[in-house]
Amino acid sequence: MAGKNKKSRGREVNRAELAEFNGVSLPTIDDWVRRGCPVVQRGGRGRAWIFNTAEVRSWRDDDIRAQSSHTTNANKDELQLRKLAAETEQAELDLAKAKDEVVPVEQYERALTKAFGEVRASLRNVLPQRAARRLMGETDETRFKDVMREEVDHALAGLADRDLVEETDLFLGENEDGEGEGAEGE
Repeated sequence: MAGKNKKSRGREVNRAELAEFNGVSLPTIDDWVRRGCPVVQRGGRGRAWIFNTAEVRSWRDDDIRAQSSHTTNANKDELQLRKLAAETEQAELDLAKAKDEVVPVEQYERALTKAFGEVRASLRNVLPQRAARRLMGETDETRFKDVMREEVDHALAGLADRDLVEETDLFLGENEDGEGEGAEGE
């Protein structure tokens, strides 16, 4: 590997080591290089990429600061494009709501809670009763495990055949009592 850089105190590492050191993927390192990450030696045919960890850390700190203050440095055209993108995103969300393609998080959570409650009840109530009958007096551990797997699979298959989340659980106009939320004619 190349000698130590006297200007900084970091270690010199290759591309894979830099990715591991920073807890990121190799494509992320490639993206950093495209965005100006300092390189001690560019890789090529039989030549490894070499990075100085201290220089990369300093660059990353600057890059993170620049990204977080992006709005303060944005010009008028960039701000207009961002506003247009935000308005477009809002219009798409409004359209999805009008088509009943989105559900408020609270209703989705209630529906999932109900579904998981049914899964829990099935696994806690049905499975032990069926398994107990089949395993009465069983002493073979392998047979015991096989029967338990079969019973778990049976319980899950039964749940898979049912609609655990019904359309009414996710109906946009309902509150917890099943009554319409709006004041006008719902």
